[in-house]
Amino acid sequence: MLSLALALFISPAMATDKGGRNPANLQLASVSAVVIDADSGEVLYKKYANMVKPIASLTKVMTAMVVLDAKLPLNETIRFSNDDRKAINYYHSRIRVDSELPRGEVLRLALMSSENLAAAALGRNYPGGLPAFVARMNAKARALGMKNTHFVDSSGLSGKNVSTAEDLAKLVAAAAKYREIATYSTTSIYTANFSRPRYRLDYVNTNPLVRYQRWDVAMSKTGYLDEAGRCLVMKTNVDGKELLIVMLDSFGKTSPMGDAGRIKRWLASGNGGTVASAAKDYQKRKIASHLASRATASIR
Repeated sequence: MLSLALALFISPAMATDKGGRNPANLQLASVSAVVIDADSGEVLYKKYANMVKPIASLTKVMTAMVVLDAKLPLNETIRFSNDDRKAINYYHSRIRVDSELPRGEVLRLALMSSENLAAAALGRNYPGGLPAFVARMNAKARALGMKNTHFVDSSGLSGKNVSTAEDLAKLVAAAAKYREIATYSTTSIYTANFSRPRYRLDYVNTNPLVRYQRWDVAMSKTGYLDEAGRCLVMKTNVDGKELLIVMLDSFGKTSPMGDAGRIKRWLASGNGGTVASAAKDYQKRKIASHLASRATASIR
């Protein structure tokens, strides 16, 4: 019974789009994905777009929106603390405890380089602290119509931060309208000048398509956890068309970039090419696990 469900689940049916492109001719390494025309709202492609999955550092997009909605001074200095290190389970960071940086620069590092300590500090320095910050993240998600999304922290390091490709497309569309998010998330390289003590750290964008300026990207965020796989969201212009692209849980560090290229080829020619057999096997395992967990939940 599970094998039949798996066969149905990995063969989504979707009509040919208005441009005459057949979604069956686009294979992606990502387990879940959606491509939307940002201007018309037309869904050009979707693949398990309602599958609830961990989203890793894509969480930081909502973190940025909550910070900016609160209109907290971006030039106000934030001090990094041991509480921030504890909030990210002492995950590695080059930032020194007790050093300082303006909030706007902290936000830039969280978006462009996915700096977890920066995201933790932003949550802690919100009125009411991290609990109030997370509550506001979830309230914002509800306001955007993200019905299958839930946040538990500001960094995305917990696998309990979950969403769907469909929900995240709504997040990207909203986030791209924030000037600071558009600017900070597409910064290629940046040198942060810390104080107390004074030192400098160089950062690069975690999205190679932005870092090497290969694409016209208006907003971007990457994410990775073992349970989330490789993730990427973008608002980007492809051949004059503004697109919202969400890709979740792909196999291999460069797979999201490969998927982006396949999407671009499919839009241009109607054929995106193939993916590696290892990526296909990875998808089958992930989808089978998802179906099994759903079956177990329904029994309970």
